[in-house]
Amino acid sequence: MTLLYILIGILAGILSGLFGIGGGVLIVGAMVVLLRVPILEATGTSLVALLLPVGLLGAMEYYRAGNVHLVPAALIAGGLFLGTWVGARWAHVLPPVTLQRMFAVFLLVMAVRLWLSAKPDVLPH
Repeated sequence: MTLLYILIGILAGILSGLFGIGGGVLIVGAMVVLLRVPILEATGTSLVALLLPVGLLGAMEYYRAGNVHLVPAALIAGGLFLGTWVGARWAHVLPPVTLQRMFAVFLLVMAVRLWLSAKPDVLPH
């Protein structure tokens, strides 16, 4: 089981570096589905794991390549600070089954929207 946690972390790190996703999307989903961890425990565990500066190395690579806008990043971080607190409070009020279904709907809606909005790369002439 320890190896599975490590593999989930590695995969979450790779996907975070590739797509800039919050590793929690993968971590929570994998813990609930693969490890049968209750949604609240998976969410709490994911938040603690992400407290560490896990994105620092990836962010440095993107910054070095000129692909970081610091002001929007700081504004988003401020929103995350407040939003995470509000979300954690709500999570403990909702029934776990409702929370898990809300998470699934969120993932499905985002997947469909990303799929439909994808445009083929067009190279300038």
